[in-house]
Amino acid sequence: MPSPDDRPLHALSGGAVRRSLLLIGRGIASQPRTFTIAIVASVVYGIGLVASGWLLGRITDGVVLPAIEGSGVSTGSIWLAGLGLLLIGAVTAVGVALRRIYAGIGALDVQAGHRRAVTRQYLRLPMTWHRRHPAGQLLSNANADAEAAGGVFMPLPFALGVLVMIIVAGVAMIAADPVLGIIGVSVLPLVLVVNAVYRNYMSPAITHVQHQRAVVADVAHESFEAAAVVKALGTEDFEERRFAAASRTLRDANIAVGRIRSVFDPVIDLLPGLATLGVLAVGATRVAAGVVDTGAVITTAYLLTVMTFPVRAIGFVLGDLPRSLVGHDRVSRVIDARGYLGAGRHRLGDAVPTDEGLRLDLDGVGVRVPSHDADGAATEADLLTDVTFSVPAGRTVAIVGSTGAGKSTLVDVIARLRDPSSGVVRYDGRDAREIADADRTGAIALVAQSAFVFEDTVRGNVTLADEVEPDGEGLPVSTGSGYTDEQVWAALAIAQADGFVAALPDGLDTVIGERGASLSGGQRQRLAIARALIRRPRLLILDDATSAVDPLVEQAILAGLRRSAGDVTVILVAYRTATIGLADSVVHVERGRVVDAGTHADLLGRDRGYRRLVTAYQRGREEREVAR
Repeated sequence: MPSPDDRPLHALSGGAVRRSLLLIGRGIASQPRTFTIAIVASVVYGIGLVASGWLLGRITDGVVLPAIEGSGVSTGSIWLAGLGLLLIGAVTAVGVALRRIYAGIGALDVQAGHRRAVTRQYLRLPMTWHRRHPAGQLLSNANADAEAAGGVFMPLPFALGVLVMIIVAGVAMIAADPVLGIIGVSVLPLVLVVNAVYRNYMSPAITHVQHQRAVVADVAHESFEAAAVVKALGTEDFEERRFAAASRTLRDANIAVGRIRSVFDPVIDLLPGLATLGVLAVGATRVAAGVVDTGAVITTAYLLTVMTFPVRAIGFVLGDLPRSLVGHDRVSRVIDARGYLGAGRHRLGDAVPTDEGLRLDLDGVGVRVPSHDADGAATEADLLTDVTFSVPAGRTVAIVGSTGAGKSTLVDVIARLRDPSSGVVRYDGRDAREIADADRTGAIALVAQSAFVFEDTVRGNVTLADEVEPDGEGLPVSTGSGYTDEQVWAALAIAQADGFVAALPDGLDTVIGERGASLSGGQRQRLAIARALIRRPRLLILDDATSAVDPLVEQAILAGLRRSAGDVTVILVAYRTATIGLADSVVHVERGRVVDAGTHADLLGRDRGYRRLVTAYQRGREEREVAR
């Protein structure tokens, strides 16, 4: 099975022309039926316009001029001419309708494909990648950039149909009169030359606009995320000025794009008009000399007139291509990102978690990340070095260390949110990298210090059910049908959250505000613990997950966990002495290394650094009480 890192690159290679052709080819290939219908309908529309011009010339020579000259025209000829124009008009109308409908569907499907690819990649990439990229940029990649990458496909079927129309119209104009036909056909190379110059100016301008869109989204997202901090510190004016500055830069970038278009759009629109004037001037002279019929001039002039907007469609495509290429490039940087956590293929016992805890072994685990030395030269830094310890099934181990000791990195490695640079992590004796993702996520639950709460019901936040139904305002709310209410309440009881949930207006059906703004930090943490417990994991990792909870409540949670969660293996990242004392053993970590391991009492007796660390909290409380 090939590694995801071996898949073909999504990015386009080569010069501007080759990349443009590749972009168009991929888009059409992704929706072949839709674009085929749209292109065929556009071709029918184009041929219909040419046919109407040809028929108008015939009607001019066979009906209009004889009627003006008084030679007499039969009623049947008039009706036949009218029916011919009506039939052609009906065909072109159908062509326009089908082209617009299917071109729109195709363009939206291409954009949706980019969004799916980007969001699917977000789910595959490790947390280390996400932490290096601001949320605003990720939102821009999945929204504005994906939309831009598919924008060219809206006018594309029209432009391809216009190319066929130009060929047919060129033949019709030359057949009517070679001289007039050459004048009419000469407009196309001029349009292409002008658009080539236009593209050279437009590409850097559009690149700047797309980048600035991401900047604005990132600034806005940061302000929204930190709304409580902004209000509490009174920095609304600063945030407003910061957002205004980013918005002004985006506005200026869009104005620069508008200025470029304001110069080139009229020039492109002017070219068919100049060609029409040339045809009328030369045609009038040739008609007066008796070289051509009036109908030939009418046919050529009419085709040039009706081709003004269709030829502009080519300009639309050439104008949208720079923006689509920039959007595609920005999307490709996400889709082509490497460093996946490879998918394992082996089962971890049963797919459904059991009451038996999971045995965890770390053997020589190390994590190295890119860094820079004091001189700015590229180097590597060790976050973890030769970490080795084992946790028997069903035991509780506390990981203790000062800030920056490497505890969170160690948790990421244990939960396989990242792979170690060296060494191996084993679940039940098997390399964690060999375990299928479904088995791993079914057996392991991680509760982080920062508890994320969704804008959903309490039930939906605990169960994370897939099935949803609209609430009274039409918003989707999880039904929680995957678990019974008894299971939800049992998980809440272990997490010491059943009391405050029962006091909510609608109990389990209470819709919590965005990010749980209506709950305290401790309540959010308890909901997150219940969310993990309801899945009955075999390995539960609590990364300082009770830091916002009262110590007495914390002890009740851990005691209830031991009493009700079976033989689950528990990893605790903790700093409170009472919490650490509940663990069967302790691993003391400093500077990415295991300093010592053993029971809490043993480490207090022989590890001075550990003793100083775990008693600091108690000393702080005593000092505060004395100060009062």
